[in-house]
Amino acid sequence: MMKQHQAHRSPLDLAGVGIGPFNLSLAAHLDAVDELEARFFDQSASFSWHPGMMLPDVTLQTSFLKDLVSATHPVSPWSFLSYLVANRRFYAFLNADFPAIPRQEFASYLAWVAAGLPGLQFGAQVREVDFDGYAFAVRLDNETFSARNLALGVGLKPATPDFIDRLRPGAAFHSSRAAFEIDRCAGKRVAVIGGGQSGAEIVLNLLGRGAGAPAHVDWISMRPNFLPLDETPFTNELFTPPYVASFHSLPEARRHTTVEREKLAGDGVSAETLAAIYRRLYVLRHLESGGPSADLLPHREVINAEPRDNGCQLIMRNGMDGQVDIRKADILVLATGYRYELPPCLAPLAGRIDLDRSGRPRPGPDFAVRWDGPASARIFALNAGLLSHGIAEPQLSLMAWRSAVIANALAQRQVFDVERPEAMVQWLDAMPHEAEAGGQA
Repeated sequence: MMKQHQAHRSPLDLAGVGIGPFNLSLAAHLDAVDELEARFFDQSASFSWHPGMMLPDVTLQTSFLKDLVSATHPVSPWSFLSYLVANRRFYAFLNADFPAIPRQEFASYLAWVAAGLPGLQFGAQVREVDFDGYAFAVRLDNETFSARNLALGVGLKPATPDFIDRLRPGAAFHSSRAAFEIDRCAGKRVAVIGGGQSGAEIVLNLLGRGAGAPAHVDWISMRPNFLPLDETPFTNELFTPPYVASFHSLPEARRHTTVEREKLAGDGVSAETLAAIYRRLYVLRHLESGGPSADLLPHREVINAEPRDNGCQLIMRNGMDGQVDIRKADILVLATGYRYELPPCLAPLAGRIDLDRSGRPRPGPDFAVRWDGPASARIFALNAGLLSHGIAEPQLSLMAWRSAVIANALAQRQVFDVERPEAMVQWLDAMPHEAEAGGQA
């Protein structure tokens, strides 16, 4: 078990900034490494995983076996199966035979782990992190911790278009706040911008709200159609350690283009959600009266939004025929994704961290970023490696493997087996000397 840290004594081996699923996974792995002392900090009073996105009936797009620990430490007490057994719902869960497990179930699992793990400190905002030449100084409101290494797990920030700043207050909200704001849509003209899973879930919820439904829903996407998540077996090979290693070896420019090409492997809409939306539209059009009307508008780029007395006017370009479309909306729902941003507490170190052209740190194979400090003082970035490790990096799929890699790096030994399994797909050609050696065998 991780030892409980006493302030102002010898440095921690690791200080974690933020307690989301990724740092929670790392903490769960370090719980099995006796020689390492770690503590994780989060400004929230308790653990909560995307509460603003917990709409009814939303499901996980990832297998429950890709939990915090199972892929690399299956005997851990912090696995999803351990959670089911501890909460006496193992058999009921199996009998329910969910095609995809409820997101609320996985959130409950994460909260259960957060409540049981030692070394997690909630209600503790990290105000500043600096480096004194020997260790990182992690300053909270009333105390300072010293740490040899850092783990950044603060998550991504909502990405919103610039024109939002010109709209009246309350005219728009990001999908990350949907559960808190969606009731305001009753009886209104609503435009949902974004063709990924979040946008689809919000559209489905709006169309099925009964008396609390909006008067009209526009679903707007830049994509040429409302496209499904690609979760076929060979595409899922992108979410494996061998593929990540191959991707990481590519030149930076090629990694950028590869990530864009693979977008639907991680950001498409589940087939079940698309089918449910289509069926609901059928019912509203042919079998029910009085429900919300809806227009589905793919291949539209929202160029601008101009404020109006009752909401806004959207100006869009139709990518199919090149024409300009204009729509009015009382409320905009922005399912426009997220962006990476260094946490403000790292301001004293920001100029010392090497960033790529998108403003992200450059994590190495062990997820430690490049910076001008000593190699023994590492800054591990979790969920910063989309352009260094590929589309699996912001997903839950490989978080256990990443945590095991970081834990091994901290322990300087192979505590967890992270040797890459044999890949089903040969992503890169063998090096010339390897091919020659193979031919001589």
